[in-house]
Amino acid sequence: MKFVVSSVDLLNHLQSVNRVINPKNTLPILDNFLFDLEDKELKITASDLETTMITAMTLENADESGSVAIPARLLIDSLKEFPEQPLTFDINLETLSIVINTENGQFTSVGQKGSDFPQIPPIKEDKKSNFQINYEMLANGLNNTFFATADDELRPVMNGIFFELAPDNLTFVASDAHKLVRYKREDAKTEINSSFILPKKPASLLKNIISKDKDKQVTIEFDDKNAFFSLEKYKLVCRLVEGNYPSYNSVIPTDNTNKLIIDRTNFLNTLKRVSVFSNQASNLVKLKLSGNQITVSAQDIDFSISAYERLSCQYEGDDMEIGFKSVFLIEILSNLKSSDIVMELSDPSRAGLFLPLQKENDDEDVLMLLMPMMINA
Repeated sequence: MKFVVSSVDLLNHLQSVNRVINPKNTLPILDNFLFDLEDKELKITASDLETTMITAMTLENADESGSVAIPARLLIDSLKEFPEQPLTFDINLETLSIVINTENGQFTSVGQKGSDFPQIPPIKEDKKSNFQINYEMLANGLNNTFFATADDELRPVMNGIFFELAPDNLTFVASDAHKLVRYKREDAKTEINSSFILPKKPASLLKNIISKDKDKQVTIEFDDKNAFFSLEKYKLVCRLVEGNYPSYNSVIPTDNTNKLIIDRTNFLNTLKRVSVFSNQASNLVKLKLSGNQITVSAQDIDFSISAYERLSCQYEGDDMEIGFKSVFLIEILSNLKSSDIVMELSDPSRAGLFLPLQKENDDEDVLMLLMPMMINA
């Protein structure tokens, strides 16, 4: 098994799949990349058993077919130090010796049998669903919801992004029980009624490999256990989170009579300044709404520090004071893209809704929700 490949091109492909590999694997074979060469196409696979990523390269100069597992860290660390140059890999599939010839030298290593690498689980035909979505839509869905996913060992269904498919729309949902994000696309035609929960790690990997090319499609296939994401140069296979996602619509308040419109950047910067003076344990900031003005305040009685700032806004509703955890509120405002935002409130004990005033896309529906905190008198 012999092939020639660009050092920089190979490193780029390896780095894109290397993030799958865990620092501490239960199986030693998972510390390797699987190189599979057939008909001048080199497929490189990395896996942690739960998630597998495959990338493909077309080679001009390649002999024989075969597969071998090559130590990942050794290969990545050495390739980082190479300037752009052709590398000749000469692999003996019987002894598993790996010889890399460069312009000025030679590097040798020992691999493992490619057949020892874990096999990709098949999709069950009787439970298979599939649909296509363009890169931009999938990227926006992941980027808008990922920050709201939980890290909850007791409720694993919260530790991922919920995909809800309907014939006339596609909805992405994430929540950690304090904040919730619902990102809906009316222009996604999936033609099926189904759902699945994508875990955080593969969601993060997808975010990093998706190119925002609106003309290209991602094919998604899934059953009750696994999902396959097929992109132009990559394939990601992951085990889905098992269980039923909570009924998220039931926690979204609908009778919000108090509405506030405010400049998002000014509000965000004020929060960042004022929250420095909040109690480090609670991170509580208070929002006092009165007339066309909002007062953002925080204090830490233990250290005798406090701060407040007033901002102009458009407010329709009753005077009220509501408290939020500043860290979560800053996260929400940082992830809304609109220059002005709408806050919808019912009363200080119920969740507040945060919506973009201007939409980038008429078929896009973004809703973010944050639970309030009790304000101590």
